[in-house]
Formats: sequence, structure tokens, C-alpha cells
Amino acid sequence: MIIPKTSEEIELMRQSALLVSKTLGMIATEIKEGVTTLELDKKAEEFIRDNGGIPGFLGLYGCPSTLLTSVNEQVVHGLPTNRPIEDGDVVSVDCGVLMNEFYGDHAYTFEIGNVAPETKKLLKVTKESLYIGIREFKAGNRVEDVGNAIQKYTESFGYGVVRELVGHGLGKKMHEGPEMPNYGKRGRGKLFIEGMVVAIEPMINMGTKNIKTLKDNWTIVTADKKPSAHFEHNVALVNGKPELLSTFQYIYDVLGIKSEEENEFRKNPLVL
Repeated sequence: MIIPKTSEEIELMRQSALLVSKTLGMIATEIKEGVTTLELDKKAEEFIRDNGGIPGFLGLYGCPSTLLTSVNEQVVHGLPTNRPIEDGDVVSVDCGVLMNEFYGDHAYTFEIGNVAPETKKLLKVTKESLYIGIREFKAGNRVEDVGNAIQKYTESFGYGVVRELVGHGLGKKMHEGPEMPNYGKRGRGKLFIEGMVVAIEPMINMGTKNIKTLKDNWTIVTADKKPSAHFEHNVALVNGKPELLSTFQYIYDVLGIKSEEENEFRKNPLVL
């Protein structure tokens, strides 16, 4: 079921999404070779609570952590561990926050040290596909228009698009309608309506699209053990156009990245 939001509710959701963005920015200062994902998880929980939020994942569906940290061939839902992060790793950090009775939920895949060029390309293309998909989230379009755009772009590089895991609507529940697959045919699926808010999140594998679940019943990995990438934004449909509620700018400020990729999806420049 799609639950459209009022303009006031969208502003509350923006605050929730931006606390996730700030948390990921904090993680950008901490994530490095030798640090464990359990250490990052503890820092994230403290940061969220100190800033007036509640960890959105912790306890949800039995989730034991604040962050989901997926390393290398792990696609999503990786549970934090005591394994130190290594040079050359890529780490998807997915974070959720509950604040103002609404959820924020988005993710960024970090490069650690000397990442292989082919893996860096996977991350670049996956992040580009996120904005290509967001561009299709507009009045008159349907759910699979977004998925088709992501699929066509990423498959043109020979990558595998995960089928079993999808984006979703977002609101007072972490997962609302509609499901937002990263594949599909144009013109199919539910029609987008004004005020809806979704999490668009391409999950793209370097090799096969096939995945499997580890014995912890959480961590999803690629079937061929090749790397995977995951980027996610929260987007509202406002005046028939996509408007970002989340941002990677806090991360970019830490990493020294200059980017204008978000500009077209904001009615006003973001004041951080």
C-alpha cells in the first residue's frame, strides 16, 4: 500500500533522513584499515541517540545491530563483526533512524585504501545508476521505469542486478509499499503519486546476479564471491519531481570529494 505524505510529514522525514546522512558522515571519519565493523556499529548507535534519534534497524525483524555492514562479496544485511577492515576492502554501510515517528534509511559503499580498479568501477557505475533511477521517479511514471533504467545501465557493463532484494516505500514503517526493484520493463508497476516517499537502492554485483544467505540468516553474499556495491537514497515525489531527502554530502566533505550529482534533485541548495 502506498501512503502519500503531506508536505509537513516530508519535512519530518527529511530530518530523519539527514540524521542517517550525518551518521554516515561520522562513519566516513572512522572507517579505515584495522577498524572493526563492530566498533563502527557502537559509534553509530551512540551518535544517533546523542542526536535525538533511535537506531532504526536495531531490533527490527530481530536485527541485532544499528548498522548493516557488508564487506566485498557481501551484498547487503552484513552483521557487524570483529574482523578488522583490510586495505582494498569495500564496505557497504546501511543505516536506519527513527525520529519524529518517521524512518530514514540509506546506504553508501566505502572504499578502503587501495581498491582494485575493476571494483572501483563497479562502485562508480552503481552510484551513477542510483541517480539514473531517481530521475525516473516522477509524475506519470511507474515503479518498473526506475528499475528498468537501473538495469539497462548496469547490465551494459556486464554486471548482475540482484532480483531478490529491492528498494521500498518509507514512512512510519521502515518498509511500506511499493517495492522498488532494480530491474523491470518500462510502463509496468504501480503509478507514482504525489507525496510518496521511497528508498531507491541499487544492489549490483560484479559477476552473477545470483546470491545466497549465510548461516547467520542475515548476511547476503554473491554466489560467485565477486564484489557487490550498494548505494541508497530517500526520495520524495514533490510537485511531480523527485526530491532528495538524504545526502552523501557529509561523506564527501570528509573524503574531499567534489560532486554536483545531487543538485538536480533539490529545490534549494542543501545547507549543511
